[in-house]
Amino acid sequence: MDGFEICDSRFKAFVLPNAPLEMLAEGFRWCEGPVWFGDRDELLFSDLPNNRVMRWSEAGGLSVFRQPSNFENGHARDRQGRLLSCSHRGRCITRTELDGSLTVLADRYRGKRLNSPNDIVCKSDGTIWFTDPPYGIQTDYEGGKQESELPAAVYRLDPRDGSLAIVADDFEGPNGLCFSPDESLLYVAESGLQFVPDPVQHIRVFGVGADGLRDGRIFHTVTPGFADGFRCDEEGHLWSSAADGVHCIDPSGALLGKIRVPSTVSNLAFGGRNRSRLFLCASHTLYAIYVNRRGARLL
Repeated sequence: MDGFEICDSRFKAFVLPNAPLEMLAEGFRWCEGPVWFGDRDELLFSDLPNNRVMRWSEAGGLSVFRQPSNFENGHARDRQGRLLSCSHRGRCITRTELDGSLTVLADRYRGKRLNSPNDIVCKSDGTIWFTDPPYGIQTDYEGGKQESELPAAVYRLDPRDGSLAIVADDFEGPNGLCFSPDESLLYVAESGLQFVPDPVQHIRVFGVGADGLRDGRIFHTVTPGFADGFRCDEEGHLWSSAADGVHCIDPSGALLGKIRVPSTVSNLAFGGRNRSRLFLCASHTLYAIYVNRRGARLL
């Protein structure tokens, strides 16, 4: 099966030999934060260093959705279908209202500025969960050098009353995050500190309870490279970014197989017909590939 690496025989049923990797667009500086809008049949994603959010659709091709974007990185949709975004430059979480206006949902915790929110997900109860590493304020390439006021952490925001709470603070560089299909688990990428010789890099998993997260443990270590962003399919398999493509990991933490991609994958999203098309943000290029699994649907 050219283009795939089978590490476990089960993975053969997950991929389609006659569905090749497709290049959809190129010429970006660093792609990130893909999110699928099924009602509009389009994908939004960040061209982060170019300070813009792009739009791609089968019918319309590539266009600019927002520029400047205040160096937005990760994106998600809330329960009303509105776009949620992580702004590196603004050091905040925003929501794009249905009329196109922007609302800042969170930019401070106990009076101190957030670092540079990175990735974001919305739970079925409407709460918004996001990671806040310092990456976007450590260089001018992805946001702009600024002083950090808070340790890196994972947050939960309740937009109903604006309350913001830390749910995990023992990360050096929390990055991508994703709920399991039943929302009983939260996966979080630990991407470690930048500019150090041996950063701590692995995927952690937590139980999700009414009072927050519990029983955190190392779930899987991606190699080569490290996990940046990931998504779950309906059966709970985790599809993770990696230096050599996309890695599919079963709920026990075992690597099932890989989709080989010519450049480093930063993040991905399920979309398209029946949520069975994987859109891949890979360095300077946007790719897509159909797989024989469907992305997890919000509860």
